Amino acid sequence: MPNTLNIIILAAGKGTRMKSKKLKVLHPLAGSTIIDQVLDTSKELKPSKIIMIYGHQGEQLKSHLVNEKITWVEQKNPQGTGHAVQLAMPNVDNDAKVLVLVGDAPLILTVELQALLNFDQAVLTANIDNPYGYGRIHKDASGLVEYIVEEKDATQTQKKINEINSGIIMARAEDMNKWIQQINANNAQKELYLTDILALAHADNKSFHSVISSDHNSIKGINDRKQLAECESLIQSQLTKQLMLKGAYLPVPETVQIRGQVICGKDVVIDTGVILEGHNDIAEDVEIGAYSIIKNCKLGTGTRIAPHSMLEDVITKGECDIGPYARLRPGTVIGKKAKVGNFVETKKTIIGENSKASHLTYLGDCEIGDHVNIGAGTITCNYDGVNKFKTIIEDEVFIGSDSQLIAPVTIGKGATIGAGSTITKDAVAGKLTISRAHQKTIEGWQKPIKKS
Repeated sequence: MPNTLNIIILAAGKGTRMKSKKLKVLHPLAGSTIIDQVLDTSKELKPSKIIMIYGHQGEQLKSHLVNEKITWVEQKNPQGTGHAVQLAMPNVDNDAKVLVLVGDAPLILTVELQALLNFDQAVLTANIDNPYGYGRIHKDASGLVEYIVEEKDATQTQKKINEINSGIIMARAEDMNKWIQQINANNAQKELYLTDILALAHADNKSFHSVISSDHNSIKGINDRKQLAECESLIQSQLTKQLMLKGAYLPVPETVQIRGQVICGKDVVIDTGVILEGHNDIAEDVEIGAYSIIKNCKLGTGTRIAPHSMLEDVITKGECDIGPYARLRPGTVIGKKAKVGNFVETKKTIIGENSKASHLTYLGDCEIGDHVNIGAGTITCNYDGVNKFKTIIEDEVFIGSDSQLIAPVTIGKGATIGAGSTITKDAVAGKLTISRAHQKTIEGWQKPIKKS
């Protein structure tokens, strides 16, 4: 019996119905791409070899998967799925089981692929109410597959069959090699159908078993943008359901988008329209307000994010308040009980415990200690057009509104900066530092009058 698994992924289709310059299987889906979803599922089966059939715009595919361990096979002149497998078979291990997957069917369930592997030869099928367009499964009296007939070749009687082919087929390498060489193009499409091997297997007394999918949506293929959106919706429904089962509350789950991986604690609230991108680690009791975007963040217990906030590569240490309308860029670390309020932007900034920047502030390349108050309109001027410089604000500092801190600069512990100051030198700890132009009134000045 074969003890290894080789997987062949068919990804040579042109995808003309996508109306795109981008290869069909590289279109985005749930934070990755169609082909990434198929590849991730393949890896869960731990195959000894993955063989990828590529064709039109194939260099896009190879570039996208450059870091993956894949055996590449080019199908220069596509002549059907059977032709693709013929090209792949010289790369298959002789003692392997061969599983053929479709590169544009990303919803396939791992558990059902594992069920196929319980047999020497099997095909994944589904029962659907409207089987139009699919190949029909014809079985013998014992329930084994006698043959598959494609829609364009089917008789009216055959078209009434509701069990359809998913395109996913598994057989032993020795048998696959034998049958795939015997198929011909005597059909309406004048192509070599991989599905024709099932009739050959039946004639060989090695009839295929059918594994009927528990969810017919899982075999959906993607040929156009409408079907892409349908698959996105199905995946999102699965992902949000998983979050809720882990203890998260999503008041309107159908509006939440998960585009990557989410680790989620209990009693988390994710409000309407939230987008979670990349890898997010969300601790217990976190609240994410409506229409916020959270990307590659680690949110500590009790973090509260008000609506319309954007966080990327941010770490929060625990209970704190962010937003609304805050933008926290990569390298931001927020301490416990800190506050970053509305229209505040941070970048490569550490904010200590009980410190706050409540509104209308830019904090870039700085370290802020504990119990610091940053007044409205404060700017850390960290960039001279070529280089970035750091601002250090020590514990218990008070920065008055509309101040500019010209880096590199240090504001000493307990210092106060008067409102409207431009600070270019280090401010002494515990002292008031102020930098303002002398105020004066110009006598005799007249406001300009627009000439008629």
